[in-house]
Amino acid sequence: MSDLSEQTGQSTEPGPELKVPQDVLDHFARLGVNAETFSGGHLGERLGIRVVEASPERVVGTMPVEGNQQPYGLLHGGASAALAETIGSVGAMLHAGPGRYAVGVDLNATHHRSATSGLVTGVATAVFRGRTAATYEIAITDDQGRRITSCRLTCMLRDL
Repeated sequence: MSDLSEQTGQSTEPGPELKVPQDVLDHFARLGVNAETFSGGHLGERLGIRVVEASPERVVGTMPVEGNQQPYGLLHGGASAALAETIGSVGAMLHAGPGRYAVGVDLNATHHRSATSGLVTGVATAVFRGRTAATYEIAITDDQGRRITSCRLTCMLRDL
């Protein structure tokens, strides 16, 4: 078992086929990003983020609570924000299309309740998809489907 799977309890086997343009895959591979899971780069890998569904309209990702807790044992708000920015950015990047990428420029998060164990799931839904910007609403829920955090992310779309 790899270090990541030992840390997160999740398999490091390749994730789902995400239908990402080859030039984007090549660009991220040069940066050292795991294009098989679009985990959010090294931070996403450390947090155990896994993208399980991805399209320009909707992206779903999971993250374990274990290992992402603040000193009181609750899911860290920054970990929730990282999950939201990761999956929203994947959606924006897929919307941007070949030869383009997305950069988060505004993220807000409201934390409604805590999580102390299990997996949280984030669902990013496109709110606005334009030529130079894209905005996603992200709902993060616990294993029981209760909303943990609500986020909104706006990404600027740029040429590679």
